[in-house]
Amino acid sequence: MKFQGSNVLITGSSKGIGAQIAQTLASYGLKVWINYRSKPELADTLKNDIESKGGKAAVIKFDASVEEEFVAALKVILESDGTLSYLVNNAGITIDKLALRMSVTDFEDVINANLKSCFIGCREALKIMGKQRFGSVVNIASIIGERGNMGQTNYAASKGGMIAMSKSFAYEGAARNIRFNCVTPGFIKSDMTDELKPEIVEGYIKNIPLARFGEASDVAQAVAFLLSEHSSYITGEVLKVNGGLYM
Repeated sequence: MKFQGSNVLITGSSKGIGAQIAQTLASYGLKVWINYRSKPELADTLKNDIESKGGKAAVIKFDASVEEEFVAALKVILESDGTLSYLVNNAGITIDKLALRMSVTDFEDVINANLKSCFIGCREALKIMGKQRFGSVVNIASIIGERGNMGQTNYAASKGGMIAMSKSFAYEGAARNIRFNCVTPGFIKSDMTDELKPEIVEGYIKNIPLARFGEASDVAQAVAFLLSEHSSYITGEVLKVNGGLYM
């Protein structure tokens, strides 16, 4: 896959889908900045794994929902590399409850971790990439942001807001050759899905046209495509990675 830029920051990338995105982008020759908030051992292990395969990686700690920390981290990256070519806003949390039992704090915590962090990243990327007249941002939203889900009012609001916000940033970034797109994963295999009972998994799969859960690599390759030169005429779009569950 062809890339014009040289480095990428992936928020919330010490494990799960974020870690797979880091591994995939490193395999294409990009230097990946692995962000973590609380578990350095996971980030360090990922960095070592990438470097053992000939890739380039660095670890950076910050809370993506805290503006001062995010801005300071970007300054470190710029001082190190002189540029930021790509950004993947992947950091996020869930606090699932039925709306009747959901507190305002539950709602605000998810909005801050998911949507606010994405806004800070997109805004700062627009500033940095605007000066170099090049860049691409991919925001990891969710199928839940497109169709909603019981018990996930806060999460749906955060991811739906991310989709709408990305389109607005796409308008503002276009004149500076900066693209903003979203990927919306459906059911992706993870430690959480591995713990589901077989009958529950079967019930989910019955509703998926491709009749299986996706792999983290499916999401990572979609992200790589949207960052790469192969999608240079695509901005403000939502790439669904859900096996046809929501079309």
